[in-house]
Amino acid sequence: MLYLYVFAAVLLRLLPHPWNVTPLGAMFLFSGATFRRKWQSLAIPLAALIISDCAVIRVLYGAHFSWFMPYDWAGFLLVGLIGWALRDRISPASVISGSLAGSIIFFVVSNFGVWASGTLYPLNLSGLVTCFTAAIPFFGNTAVGDLFFAAVMFGSYQWIARWRSVAVQA
Repeated sequence: MLYLYVFAAVLLRLLPHPWNVTPLGAMFLFSGATFRRKWQSLAIPLAALIISDCAVIRVLYGAHFSWFMPYDWAGFLLVGLIGWALRDRISPASVISGSLAGSIIFFVVSNFGVWASGTLYPLNLSGLVTCFTAAIPFFGNTAVGDLFFAAVMFGSYQWIARWRSVAVQA
């Protein structure tokens, strides 16, 4: 069942959506918190992300991978590690705080990668500050998307678990 969440997240990413409102951060947080094997909780969503990146970048946009894509992947892997901290402690408060922490970490890592590419901003402190300042408007959408999709994933997972438990007892 957990694989369906990853598949759904990737599928939703391919549909039209507002900038940065995707289920990817929530997918890594959820996978980190729920997959039995820790290595699978990172490897499966990462493989799905890389495959969907191929579809989005090559097929939809007709472009090539940027060298800073690994920064995005690293940011999402760190969100998966936050999910590890949620294991056996899943609650609304922990999901909200984990989701927001993941949004912040992804923002920092991915935008550092944009700056480090040296193509949009000068490689100095002023360029770094300009890069992060320019990215601030996108952070709101990222946080909203991460919170929304985390609520959907964790909430539906808990609901299904309770429903199955009641069905078994009946």
